[in-house]
Amino acid sequence: MEAFTSLTGLVAPLDRNNIDTDAIVPKQFLKAIVRTGYGKHLFDELRFLDEGELGQDPATRQQNPRFSLNQPRYQGAQILLTRENFGCGSSREHAPWAILDYGFRSILAVSFADIFYDNCFKNGILPIALDVALIDRLFKEVEAAEGYRLSIDLAAQTITTPSRETLDFEIDASRKRSLLEGLDDIAITLADADAIRRYEQLRARQEPWLFDPACRPAIS
Repeated sequence: MEAFTSLTGLVAPLDRNNIDTDAIVPKQFLKAIVRTGYGKHLFDELRFLDEGELGQDPATRQQNPRFSLNQPRYQGAQILLTRENFGCGSSREHAPWAILDYGFRSILAVSFADIFYDNCFKNGILPIALDVALIDRLFKEVEAAEGYRLSIDLAAQTITTPSRETLDFEIDASRKRSLLEGLDDIAITLADADAIRRYEQLRARQEPWLFDPACRPAIS
C-alpha cells in the first residue's frame, strides 16, 4: 500500500448526500479480481448519460456535461469534497479501489459509512470528517475559485487553504500510523512474523499431532 504523508491537490466537488457504493462503482463492473482498472468506472451512472457495461471504451460513451468530474476545471483532482454519509450501502471494497485508481487520495465529507471509512485506510486513502459548516464553506470556495487546492499534512493533522488558513482534523492513532507507513492489514501482521514463527514452532513441539497426524495420541 502506498503511504500517505502529505498532499497538495486540486479539489473536486460532489455536492450530494448519501452516495452509496453502487453509485461509486456499479455492480456490473465488479467481475475483476484485481484492484486496478476500476477508475474508469467511478461514478459511472453519474458521469455518463448511457448505461455502461464491462468492456466498453468510456471514450465512446456520452458524458453528462453537468456532472462535476466531467468539467475541465476539475480534471486531475486528488481531493474529493462531498457531503453526508458517503460510502453507504454494500461493503464492497471495490469502491475505494475505484476512487484510488481514478486518482483521489483524500476525501473530505461531513460523515462516512463505517465499513467504507475503514476500507479507505486499508487502501491508502485518507477520509477526513469535517463539521457541516466547514464543508459548506469549502464548497463555496471551490466553486468561486478555479484551480482551488488544499494542502493536507497527515502527521500534523492539518489542512491548509489557499488563504493559508489552517484547519485541524481528527484521526485514530493506529489508522494514522498505518497510512504514514503504508501498512495494510497484511503488512501489519507480517511485522510480527518472527513472533508468529516462534509461536508456531513452540506449538509444534508441544502439540505435534496438530501438525502431523502420525503423532496423534491413541484414544483408549
